[in-house]
Amino acid sequence: MDSDARRAYIDALKLLARRELSEAQLRQRLARRKYDTNAVDAAIERLREERALDDLRVAEAIARSQTALRRRGKLRVRLEIERAGIAPATARRVVDEVFADLDADALLDDALSKRLRPGHDITDDRMFNRLYRYLVGQGFDPDRVMALLRTRRLK
Repeated sequence: MDSDARRAYIDALKLLARRELSEAQLRQRLARRKYDTNAVDAAIERLREERALDDLRVAEAIARSQTALRRRGKLRVRLEIERAGIAPATARRVVDEVFADLDADALLDDALSKRLRPGHDITDDRMFNRLYRYLVGQGFDPDRVMALLRTRRLK
């Protein structure tokens, strides 16, 4: 490994020490630091061999944090994983695995509770539409969102 590749490897390790990054994210950050393609490729290959770089692990971490902390739905979680530069097939598989262990209705209810104060119901069409847009934007299935909002709406 030449000196440029060694420096790219060390910089990559420092970046990975701060947070999990996908291969695409790491390549982008090393390129911004003006490393040539061969040095980046060598560093990435070594990190993969050492298992310090693993897109599957990154996808799982994103999925867990998006569901547990941000209370996001399946579609939004998959989009976030793909935005990290992870292959769509991997993103779909990880999202399906994570959501198999979750109660999707409880997650949707939690997301609604973030926006609607406890004990309050939806009082008008404007509030209903605003909550619908928010929940669909968070990646929840539109039909499930509609069904939940109808149960919380005052007649």
